Parts: sequence; structure tokens; C-alpha cells
Amino acid sequence: MTLPPAPFAFVDAALDRADHLRGDADALAAQWGHARILLIDGEGRALVGADNVMFAPDGAQVGGGPGAAVFLGLQGQQAWFAAQADTIELDAPQRIDLRSAAALWSPFEATLFAQARAMLHWRARHRHCGACGGEIAFVRAGWCGHCLQCNAEHYPRTDPAVIVAVTDGERLLLGRQASWPARRYSTLAGFVEPGESLEQAIAREVFEESGVRVRNSRYLASQPWPFPGSLMLGFTADAEPDVPQVGDELEDARWFGLEEIGRAIGGASRDDELLLSPSISISRWLVECWYADVTSRGPDISHSR
Repeated sequence: MTLPPAPFAFVDAALDRADHLRGDADALAAQWGHARILLIDGEGRALVGADNVMFAPDGAQVGGGPGAAVFLGLQGQQAWFAAQADTIELDAPQRIDLRSAAALWSPFEATLFAQARAMLHWRARHRHCGACGGEIAFVRAGWCGHCLQCNAEHYPRTDPAVIVAVTDGERLLLGRQASWPARRYSTLAGFVEPGESLEQAIAREVFEESGVRVRNSRYLASQPWPFPGSLMLGFTADAEPDVPQVGDELEDARWFGLEEIGRAIGGASRDDELLLSPSISISRWLVECWYADVTSRGPDISHSR
């Protein structure tokens, strides 16, 4: 399979996370004056200036030192931190959410925002130790929570989830949730459970959500998905041509043919046309990969009926 370029958001790798600096308070303090600080409010939105331009003052403007800010890493010689907006006296005229920023900002800026949002969300919801209930103090530039009572250490959490383009060789299986916009369908996805391989998670999730039996699967790519803190592991899977049967998780699941998918990728305009996930999501890319593969080699005749 020849994969199309991966245009989805939050995968730009320009930032060096510089782990060696996280435990060096003096080095971080020396960086602070010329560092850039991404400010995020309590709802996970970034502060922005006119025309939704990122508002990221330097440490000299903010004043003080790193304090409770999280060190994100280096862009060349430029240090980046993230801080809760309500801890800083500076303000900006507007706010922007991460999905909107991903569509407007550069890949580097969107990836930076995603990292910062995920870290601050984790810190805000892990103020007490899960083992003893003691107070957490954040160390290593915000990347480790140390319990002041039992000395347990807590690290940022990322939840693995599988997202999969399921095909019977001729068609693509897509589902929709009731809360989505009308006609919006997406590839199936779900969280990996304890003691489960990724392949097992795919077979279980697809069957639970649609009643379709997966025969095999293959990994393609991954995407950080900080809503609030997941890693989407993208696969393609071959499945039996079962009739979809939905339960509580989905409002509908359907097989879509090549022509329907092609029109949706090209930008459907009719009121009855399929709508796909926006391009910031790996889901859209998985659909495009399936479409590109099938159109390049022709449909799999093993399921012809």
C-alpha cells in the first residue's frame, strides 16, 4: 500500500523536548528571560491576539521565573514553556480552542498547543496522590508529580486508543454518534483495555460497535489526540462482509462504496451526501489511504457476491 501524505494535526516534530534540562533548575531559570510562554485558560483555550495569532510573551514580559510553568522543550535555541493564564498578569483580547487552532496555525504551533494543553490538563486533574490521597508537588519542570505524603511518583498519562479503517475488500465500514453533525461518519475507534493487544482491541471494538468480524489488521500511523490525553493508533483491517448491527455506542454503522467515499473526499455538496471527519484528524487520512489503495489496485474480488 502506498500511503498518501499524513496531513493530520499534532504530529509536527520540530520541538526538542530536552529531557536533560527538566531536572536542572538553574538552566531553566537562565532560559526563562528569552523563553516563549504559551498561555492556556481553564477551559483549555490558548490566549491569542488579533486575527487569532498565537499570544506567547517571553519570560521577561511575564516576569519572575519558571515557577509552576511547564517546560515544553526547545525549538533550536528557543525555549518554550506553558502556563495557566490565570497565574499570569498579562492578558490577550481573544481565546482559541485547539481544534480551531489546528486548522489556522502552522503545524509547529498546533503541535505545541496540543502538547501544552495535554500537560496542563493532566496537572489540573492530578493534584492528589492516587495511592494515598496526599498532596502532589510537581517537579522536573512539571513532568513528574511527587506525593508529599507517601513519596510516590506520578507521570503524565496518555491513553492508547485504536482507530481503524475496516474494509471487506470492496467497501469501507464507517459509524456515527448521535451527537455528530448530520451525515457525519467516521472510522471506528475505541480505547485499549488492560491485558489486551492492539490487534485484539481492534477486533473487540469493531465487533462491539458494529457486529462486524475483523480477520486481520495492520498498523499505519499514530496521532496524539489531546481531547484530553489520548494517542490514536491508526490501522487498516480486513473484515467479513457482515451486516452492521449497532448497540448503545453508535447511532448507525454502514458499509460505504468506493464512489460514495470518493465524492465525500472530493467535497460533497448534496444534502444526502456523506460527510467525513475534518482533515485535522487521522480518521480522514485513514479513509483517504483506503480510497487511494483501492483505486490504485482495484477492489478485492475475494468478497464478490
